[in-house]
Amino acid sequence: MSPLDTATLAPSTAAAQPQGLRSAPALFAATLFVSALLLFAVQPMFTKMVLPKLGGSPSVWSVAMVAFQTFLFAGYLYAHLLTRTLSPRHAAFVHLGFLALVAVALPLGVAKGFDMPPTGGVMLWLVGLFAASIGLPFIALSATAPLLQHWFVATGHPQARNPYVLYAASNLGSFFALLAYPFVIEPFLPLHEQGALWSAGFAILIVGIATAAMLAARASDGSPTLMPSETICLPIRERARAWAAWTALMAIPAGLCIAVTAFVTTDLASAPFLWVLPLALYLLTFVGVFRERPWLSHALVLRLLPYAVVPLALTMLGGIRLHWLGVIVLNLTAFVVIALACHGEAYRRRPAPGRLTEFYLWTSFGGVIGGVFAGLVAPNIFNNIYEYPVLVAAALLAIPGVFAGGAVGFLREAAPPLMMAAAVVALRTIFDARIPDGAEFSIQALLVIVGLLMLLQAKRPARFFAYAVMVFVVTGFCQAGVTTLKTTRSFFGIHRVVETPDGSARLLFHGTTIHGAEIVRDAAGRAVTSRPAPLTYYYFGGPLSETVEAARGARGRLDRVAAVGLGTGSMVCHKRDGERWTFFEIDPEVIRLAENDFRFLSACGPVERIVTGDARITLAASGERYDMIVLDAFSSDSIPVHLLTREAFAGYLSRLEPDGVIAVHISNRHMELASVVSAVAAAEGLVAYLKQDDQANDFQKDFRANARVAALARSAADLGGLPARAGWQRLEPVPGVVAWTDDYSDLLRAILRRKLGP
Repeated sequence: MSPLDTATLAPSTAAAQPQGLRSAPALFAATLFVSALLLFAVQPMFTKMVLPKLGGSPSVWSVAMVAFQTFLFAGYLYAHLLTRTLSPRHAAFVHLGFLALVAVALPLGVAKGFDMPPTGGVMLWLVGLFAASIGLPFIALSATAPLLQHWFVATGHPQARNPYVLYAASNLGSFFALLAYPFVIEPFLPLHEQGALWSAGFAILIVGIATAAMLAARASDGSPTLMPSETICLPIRERARAWAAWTALMAIPAGLCIAVTAFVTTDLASAPFLWVLPLALYLLTFVGVFRERPWLSHALVLRLLPYAVVPLALTMLGGIRLHWLGVIVLNLTAFVVIALACHGEAYRRRPAPGRLTEFYLWTSFGGVIGGVFAGLVAPNIFNNIYEYPVLVAAALLAIPGVFAGGAVGFLREAAPPLMMAAAVVALRTIFDARIPDGAEFSIQALLVIVGLLMLLQAKRPARFFAYAVMVFVVTGFCQAGVTTLKTTRSFFGIHRVVETPDGSARLLFHGTTIHGAEIVRDAAGRAVTSRPAPLTYYYFGGPLSETVEAARGARGRLDRVAAVGLGTGSMVCHKRDGERWTFFEIDPEVIRLAENDFRFLSACGPVERIVTGDARITLAASGERYDMIVLDAFSSDSIPVHLLTREAFAGYLSRLEPDGVIAVHISNRHMELASVVSAVAAAEGLVAYLKQDDQANDFQKDFRANARVAALARSAADLGGLPARAGWQRLEPVPGVVAWTDDYSDLLRAILRRKLGP
């Protein structure tokens, strides 16, 4: 049987069609739309519920995606077994019973027993949380799509000859859900109302599934749909080859979806409106290709692919730097083209409708493989986001024509660029060869030339693949400007310890943001052994320094101080003898770097202790009361949202002395957070003052950075002389900006305020 031979799998006479069958396509499409709407609305909604437990890390969404892909596979497996063992009538009874069981457990919420994440094994703990909380609802919803498409075939409707087009309707529902959530649902509805609305939609879905099942049951003869004899007779090698192709073609875009999301959200925020963009585009590619007439022909997509990959390869690992908006647009555009190429190839290889659930089973298995690789395996084996270029290279291998000349032909085409890439790796790893200072422009010019050469080789897929690998290697290993001493990766991000070209300063990067700096050599090149001075945002005389001094002056002395966020440990140097400072740091890797690669802790300490874990939980559970709390927690350039909610500040106030002070570091390239802090302060009965620093003007010379800091207290007197100091202004609530809560936050407007003004 050919992949498009479908006539033998549907009833042969129109007489067998039950009354009301004319409306079957609309009914099945609408029910699939609602099912997908619920399935993909629950992803950002529930993940947002979980964020307060894990520090707002982008990895929360990556692991969530792995869990969702796994549940999707379980749902497709369940659907496959139902269609192979039960008639549509009996399968409908089983599935409706499953849905009723899920309905009893509504509304959705975090399962009991997952209040405090462990210090180790966070990823597996998070997968367990998702499984216990929404595993069954997600599996039930996942199974609905293949079941309804299978039942549509059983109705015998003329359009049932190609039920795959219903997959487009399903993904269209998913796309609308993902776009509606950040732009329509999240800004206007708190989480508990979102849950109630979702439960109502689930009830509507059950009615739609029951109606669709009735139509299918009337048309079927009461027997399960068996595998076509032609398929059973297929050689196992041919079937395995098809399974492998479906799996690989789906694994690559699924893994890329996670990698791209982590890449573009690192410096902005771990928030639904950013999570959903890659996932929504990923689903939209299914809508575009799973149809009789694709939006773009597969041949056209393959011709466009090189023009998307070349600029991506040149910029991904630092070869050429773009503005943040340009980075997002470029990466999402390239991702869409790659996903269209892979999904289009998978659709071209689709089997007959009799093997529909088998096809979806293997494609969902591919999603699991890609998700596990990008979300779980890669963070533990790579010290940078190397899974991203690996998956792009894998996509180039999966397009038609790469192995047209066999293995020997492929090696002949790919060998020259791959040998050059191997030489770069050898020079860098064996001889520690580095790009001389000032040669960055020359390297970038050379990369542009290579990019043009790649486009000239676009019709030679094997050669193009090899050039892409070479560019990834060059941009990853050969970066001018700084010397990377160490790169580490944890659940919470990628950290790099680097030295300036002259070796005078050592800096800590998280993502693309500097989280601290230390002068390690003087002008004569001698190692500095004296007490280090805090730099970047923490320099003496900056807003954070002024807040500490003002709080100390108002009380006469500081006894206990809590600092949320460790970084390099720069804030320790603001400590005075007799004061007890406790640091709360969520990332154990940051603690190791601060202790082993920087001298602030050893030279300016000792500190009372360093507490590992999410500060919102560990600070509230500390049992201590503090004269001052410094909030300085960042994930790259984004501040975790759950640390700025009313519930978070209620926890801080419970640990703050009556005349204590809270300093909030809200410097951010992309979000305006002062109005959020002012709204929370007003809601909690606090006074707030803000300073936007303008003293630091030459970072490359003195490594000082301008900070934006808010100081909060129960009364202005607790701030001492701070309100009278130059640059400090009373922070008043902004009309239209409400206090964020665990139930409600609106990062999209915070970004728009930063870019467009109030």
